[in-house]
Amino acid sequence: MFEFFRMVFLPVTKILEFITKYFKTIVFLTILFFVFKESEPQNLEVANLQKIDLTGPILNVDKTLEAIENASNNENIKGVLLNVNSPGGAVAPSVEIAYAIKELNEKKPVVAYASGVMASGSYYASIWASKIVANPGSMIGSIGVIFQGANIEELMQKIGVQTQTVKVGRYKEAGTFARTWNSYEKQELERVISDTYAMFVSDVASARKLKVNEHEVYADAHIFTARQAKSVGLIDEVGTLSFAQSELYSLGKIENPIWVKEDKMDRFLDKVMSEAFSHFSLQFMDGLKAF
Repeated sequence: MFEFFRMVFLPVTKILEFITKYFKTIVFLTILFFVFKESEPQNLEVANLQKIDLTGPILNVDKTLEAIENASNNENIKGVLLNVNSPGGAVAPSVEIAYAIKELNEKKPVVAYASGVMASGSYYASIWASKIVANPGSMIGSIGVIFQGANIEELMQKIGVQTQTVKVGRYKEAGTFARTWNSYEKQELERVISDTYAMFVSDVASARKLKVNEHEVYADAHIFTARQAKSVGLIDEVGTLSFAQSELYSLGKIENPIWVKEDKMDRFLDKVMSEAFSHFSLQFMDGLKAF
């Protein structure tokens, strides 16, 4: 009986043995297949438009800045769509993207499209686009700055851990996690927060032609629907992706739009690694955020 079942399942077991033995080779050949499939020339026409995605928490923006620079230096590219779906992130990288977009927009039109969330740092990154278009269901705004830090003093006492500090400078421990911040440390942090917020509001007002002294209307960390954001001047139009694209075609005088093709495998891996790193970092990152 055993021999009977062995013969019946022999084809299956042989296939499994083959797959097990040559698993790495099969995976390698599969990857090669998709790489060559993607690299096959589908269209001999030169691309004249480029889409740049700004998604997830804004922390490491090297790839985004590289994409902006490539679009700026490529004379064939006549317009750029900045596709945004991000809650914001660290202040400095958000500012880096904002000024990179400003320089790019001086050379060729940029349309920023809020596909989901364009808030805080990601809104900052978008302000100098030629136009900002928001999906009807998107959320816009949250123009503000926050500084957060944990206080684990009670936990340290329970497990018998104490910090030892040697410092020079009265404010060197401002933002410490080991105890409650005292009044002068809070004042120091508030001074930094206030100045950063003033910079944020000033740049938004300059880019969107708004009044700084009316910041409580469009800033002050208010969160808006797309229609509300348009009414206070934070965006130009409410529309879908196709509308944002048509706006870009018009600004760039594009009659035959051809988009730069993206490598699907690279895009997928970049997205997975970027989001995993960003979410992990945000859980443990104290400090100044436009978030």
